[in-house]
Amino acid sequence: MSYQHILVAVDLSEDSKQLVDKAVALAKPLGAEVSFIHIDINYAELYTGLIDINLAETQHQALESSQRQLQSYAEHANYPIKHTLVGAGDLSSELCETIAEYNIDMVVCGHHQDFWSKLLSSTRQLINCSPVDMLVVPLAD
Repeated sequence: MSYQHILVAVDLSEDSKQLVDKAVALAKPLGAEVSFIHIDINYAELYTGLIDINLAETQHQALESSQRQLQSYAEHANYPIKHTLVGAGDLSSELCETIAEYNIDMVVCGHHQDFWSKLLSSTRQLINCSPVDMLVVPLAD
């Protein structure tokens, strides 16, 4: 099978560069497109208190910061990056919507191999909902 569009799901940590490198190594010989996505926390869904804060401004600043980080990954990739996408909300549903909207046929994501990841793995959620092939890269802690 020849992949046409690879989506790299990053958490904006230094480990994300490993995922970028894997995706680019896979994409180059295939001539596939590569895009990045980061799904951030939706602060409005978490907020239940009565503190006077501007959630829209906080969300906007977080999205801008995420976009800058994705641009730095694009420079690191040394390969044309089709889209740098930032979303907020539920990781699984946002990713599945993105897969459909952008005609993604491969997702690259990482999995930390630590105690907490064994209990609370977002990768497991992705595996259970992804309609396309996935490359899960182990990230040692």
